[in-house]
Amino acid sequence: MQIGNLFRYPVKGLSAEPMREATLTPGQAIPWDRAFALAQGDAPFDPAAPAFLPKSNFMCLMRNGRIATLRAHFAADPPWLTITAPDATAIAADPTTPEGRGMLGLFLTAFLGTEARGTPVFQHAPGHTFGDQRAPVVSLLNRASLRAFEANQGATREETRFRANILFDNLPAWQEFEWVGRRLRIGTAVLEVTKRTVRCAAVEVNPATGVRDADPIGELRRLYGHADLGIHAAVIEGGRIAPGDAVRVL
Repeated sequence: MQIGNLFRYPVKGLSAEPMREATLTPGQAIPWDRAFALAQGDAPFDPAAPAFLPKSNFMCLMRNGRIATLRAHFAADPPWLTITAPDATAIAADPTTPEGRGMLGLFLTAFLGTEARGTPVFQHAPGHTFGDQRAPVVSLLNRASLRAFEANQGATREETRFRANILFDNLPAWQEFEWVGRRLRIGTAVLEVTKRTVRCAAVEVNPATGVRDADPIGELRRLYGHADLGIHAAVIEGGRIAPGDAVRVL
């Protein structure tokens, strides 16, 4: 088994960035993954005391499918985030500064239009991850499971709908579900598989058009009796990972 593709998603809900490598730290997500988010105006997020909140408090694909058409690019050194809309209008700013976050927040709020609640605020809290789990994790997707699902459904379901950090190859379909509670060595890092990934309405959204054009949750339930596709894993031992690295069960 090996990593086929490695991704991070710097802004919660926005596009993926392919990575050539990543250095993992125990108890953390992939660096800069879900490091930024647009909090809706009624969200009780406090950057001085950051804590997990359900995704409905933020701009997210589950509720705001059209954001799939935005393209985000983040450079870490120095920090610089560019977001481009389908009409080619764009914003570029340092998302680690109050001024930059203000500019980015105004751009995204205008894009949301009537889907914006109150006065949304673009947020960043160093060390905090705006993930969908209470603790930071890395998400993995077995391509063979996705291909089996597509074959049984008789339709293509784009890999990017499922927003995994690691897409891996050369494992029979669905065997990754047997890894829950087991540890994996990936590159020089060690991760522990914590749970299967239960899918939400975000996967209904076509990542190219922003249109809800499929029902993978219903399809999975009809075919398999559950809505799970992929797994989550916590980083136990830090190390470097990259496409092509082996994935081994310990």
